Amino acid sequence: MPDVAPPTVLFVCVHNAGRSQMAAAFLTHLAGDRVQVRSGGSAPADAVNPAVVAALAEVGIDISAEVPKVLTVEAVQASDVVITMGCGDTCPVFPGKRYLDWQLTDPAGQGIDAVRPIRDEIEHRIRGLIEEIVPAAQP
Repeated sequence: MPDVAPPTVLFVCVHNAGRSQMAAAFLTHLAGDRVQVRSGGSAPADAVNPAVVAALAEVGIDISAEVPKVLTVEAVQASDVVITMGCGDTCPVFPGKRYLDWQLTDPAGQGIDAVRPIRDEIEHRIRGLIEEIVPAAQP
């Protein structure tokens, strides 16, 4: 049986410092090597939001070494699924890609108490995404 490349998912938000970082971390944590994960921002921040880092640490995910990355056309072209989170029209659109727009509260400037429900909603959406895009293990 030929090896099938795992699906590639790109998470995009403006600063790549909160929502997209959480989504990428959850997908990596929950799907492992069954999915290739990328994230980027149209105007990347200097650092990942500290409340986001703390909120993920509470559920056993360490993103303290992550840095915001710039969104590139190449990253979009190389992805099977592109999930935007408030980037508006700044995300390039290519035919043949699956695009989802997740309406999520922006954690920028929020404390950890406000970030926790955003984190939990992202985890819920990621679990659903995995069920959709990751083939079930064959017996």
